[in-house]
Amino acid sequence: MHDTRFSYTLDQLKEMTQDVLRQAKAAGASAAEAEISLSFGQNVSVRLDEVETIEYNRDKGLSVSVYFGQRRGHASTSDLSPQALSDTVRAACSIARHTAQDPFCGLAEQDLLAKEIPDLDLYHPWVISVDEAIAMAKACESTAMSIDSRINNSEGANVSTNEGLFAYANSLGFCGGYPTSRHALSCSVIAEQGDMMQRDYWYTTARASTDMDTAEAVGRKAAERTVRRLGARQLDTRQVPVLFEPSLASGLISNFIGAISGGNLYRKSSFLLDSLGQQVFSPIVNISERPLLPKGLASSPFDHEGVATQDRELISNGVLQGYVLSSYSARKLGLKTTGNAGGSHNLIVKSGEHDFNGLLKLMETGLVVTELLGHGTNLVTGDYSRGAAGFWVENGEIQFPVEEITIASNLKDMFRGIVAVGNDVLIQGSRQCGSILVDRMTIAGE
Repeated sequence: MHDTRFSYTLDQLKEMTQDVLRQAKAAGASAAEAEISLSFGQNVSVRLDEVETIEYNRDKGLSVSVYFGQRRGHASTSDLSPQALSDTVRAACSIARHTAQDPFCGLAEQDLLAKEIPDLDLYHPWVISVDEAIAMAKACESTAMSIDSRINNSEGANVSTNEGLFAYANSLGFCGGYPTSRHALSCSVIAEQGDMMQRDYWYTTARASTDMDTAEAVGRKAAERTVRRLGARQLDTRQVPVLFEPSLASGLISNFIGAISGGNLYRKSSFLLDSLGQQVFSPIVNISERPLLPKGLASSPFDHEGVATQDRELISNGVLQGYVLSSYSARKLGLKTTGNAGGSHNLIVKSGEHDFNGLLKLMETGLVVTELLGHGTNLVTGDYSRGAAGFWVENGEIQFPVEEITIASNLKDMFRGIVAVGNDVLIQGSRQCGSILVDRMTIAGE
């Protein structure tokens, strides 16, 4: 186990969680759970070839939940000394004794807890000195600045690296943990033409630094995305097909996950209430959850409650197969947890046959969206209205950039109106998805 870079080993963290559970039991708790985590990293940013910031972070913390029957108390601390651990357990117990009963609270069902914990290859330390990180950020930015003479300013380039280690245990006998890493490189530049200025950015992120795009590739992409926005116009109001770039298409999937998450369902604040087994997407859409992908950015062998994660289909041919539930939200809904305490894992939207250019031809006339502004999504009604920028397309080819427009529809109609999913998949987070073409939305402009 590679935990020598941390101030405690995984075995030490596990022993500390066990100690916390023993203290909770001695204080009279009928059940308890504890998580201890460590993380550290560095972040370097440069702008116009000068170092802007060098940041180091090192965090540690314990959180403990105790149960006295159906009463729950929770407390946390960033001090891992034996005295602080004891004080935190006492605080949680005190809170529990003064809390109202909640028939839905408690640990996960024992038979659902992970029995084996596979190594998903999530830990790849990046031993990069500050000087090397500065050189990489400068190379990224200078590549971007050199691509086009109209790029005359920069918001900077950034190199970050982060490593974490945690252990989680509960009084049902579960105890597990593992180290993780995540690294990133980003760049944002500004181009000017006449009295118009535009900015755009690009980034790469991965568990292992060797899986990231090169500094030059990120700089070039940031530059190309910025320059192509020059000369942007507005459009008048119309209804047309809309093509969401992969990075924004994954945002639509996030809206969907929010609508099928337990908290929104039991509060009845979702437009997809009681939709299990219903057609909620176009029949061409298939979405899987794959928590056990090696090196996956959202992989995990167990969730925040120790429940074993497993591959499953969320959407099959447009039909909703399952919700995203923790033990608590599942009990509120009279269902079983889906191993999603702490959120969803790698979501894979099945690609279609078309690449990005193929999708443009399929669309013929319409709007490509490359940037969204504001938070105009209502998960209760499904109403969707966002400021946008992108490109106008005619005869299957990009004609000119557009900005200062609003796109609007309802997520129900958008999901059912998906005409195609591209094979231009971008992996920058927990959702892996190509471009998504929606049959029609209202564009409001001039």
